[in-house]
Amino acid sequence: MRIFLDTADIEEIREVARWGILSGVTTNPTLMSRTSGMSHEDVIKHIADLVDGPISAETISLDADGMLDEGRRFAKWHPNVVIKVPSIPAGWEAVSRFKKEGIRTNVTLCFSANQALFAALAGAYIISPFLGRLDDISEDGMQLVRDIVDIYRIHEMETLVLAASIRHPLHIIEAAKAGADIATVPYKVLEAATKHPLTDKGIDSFLKDWEKFQGSQRQPAAVAG
Repeated sequence: MRIFLDTADIEEIREVARWGILSGVTTNPTLMSRTSGMSHEDVIKHIADLVDGPISAETISLDADGMLDEGRRFAKWHPNVVIKVPSIPAGWEAVSRFKKEGIRTNVTLCFSANQALFAALAGAYIISPFLGRLDDISEDGMQLVRDIVDIYRIHEMETLVLAASIRHPLHIIEAAKAGADIATVPYKVLEAATKHPLTDKGIDSFLKDWEKFQGSQRQPAAVAG
């Protein structure tokens, strides 16, 4: 399973890119609204300089023609740009037309297996089921990922399953076990997933032992009487 970062914050992306684990980035209008001083195009191009992988840029139109106009413009910014459209009939129409033009798409705000099936049939490159938002309303978000993975495998569909709306580190592992191809993770959740108290305790113990060892090496040898 690949890890994407769900952010438009350039510093967060730069930090995680240094770890050597980052395969792509997803953005959306909400994340873009938190940036300042740069245009949408500038943000995407800065991300492309840091990450050699898919970068999702989301349309805001609710009709297929509007999505196509926006998406074609976004796709010119960089070859790695993937166009995000919502899980609605107009979105699937846009996906099918983008597919013919060689433009990859990420169908977002997916909350049912039917939506995922229709997106794949239309030619989506990525489907994004939102786990956390389903959990928020007492539905099983991870079961949706499992259902989509099963359907795609049974019918040999090539659409990639991207686990989105990741709320906590356990979601990452659960998504991997469910067969998701990608998990897109907010920076704070990814940062939390890197830590374990026993790792910190072990490092502290090793360093203290090393200091003791170094101190013993500096002791002068006893002179025989």
